[in-house]
Amino acid sequence: MKYEIKGDTLPVVICHLEAGERMITERGSMAWMSPNMKMETSTNGGFGKAFGRMFSGEAMFQNIYTAQGGNGLIAFASSFPGSIKAFEIGPGQEYIFQKKAFLAGEPGVNISVHFHKKVASGLFGGEGFILQKVSGNGIVFAEFDGHVVEYELQPGQQIVIDSGYLAAMSVTCQMDIQTVPGLKNIVFGGEGLFNTVITGPGHVWLQTMPISSVADSLRPYFPTSSK
Repeated sequence: MKYEIKGDTLPVVICHLEAGERMITERGSMAWMSPNMKMETSTNGGFGKAFGRMFSGEAMFQNIYTAQGGNGLIAFASSFPGSIKAFEIGPGQEYIFQKKAFLAGEPGVNISVHFHKKVASGLFGGEGFILQKVSGNGIVFAEFDGHVVEYELQPGQQIVIDSGYLAAMSVTCQMDIQTVPGLKNIVFGGEGLFNTVITGPGHVWLQTMPISSVADSLRPYFPTSSK
């Protein structure tokens, strides 16, 4: 499988498949494809894995596209202004994604639920108690909100992130929370009560425009219903 990612703020990944090659995606992600791409909807691994994907923010059923009778083409578009990133998955190359980041992937890639080791990190860290763990073998495409900035953390090195800006991290990274110090900072700082702390070693992907922040910014402009 060969691919190309096009577009800046509303990107799309175009996959070129050889005969018999397959791609797996969430429903509604396919943008366009060649006529010889056959679609099948499946739990892809049984209802056990399907429920795991559901808890991680994805749908229970996935669409499997197969190139039949020759080479095929299929494109998957992002659902929000942002970025599409490709990840090579294999032994020692497993990642944790934000909820609903999975866009599409090769059949050997597994999407499962990932629970924070510390409940407080999930309840107050801004990313939710449940994230996605990506393992197996193959290429997976993830969609993130806004532009993406990457950091490589050395063992013990930390980065402090405002809630919602963590897009992905290596499975070797540790996630925790810390309270914003000082009552005045909490009350008047406008940054909330908690920050997310990521500790290396591992790679971190940060997104610049979390959809939750966009929703909060637009909320004052929405008319309120009156009875």
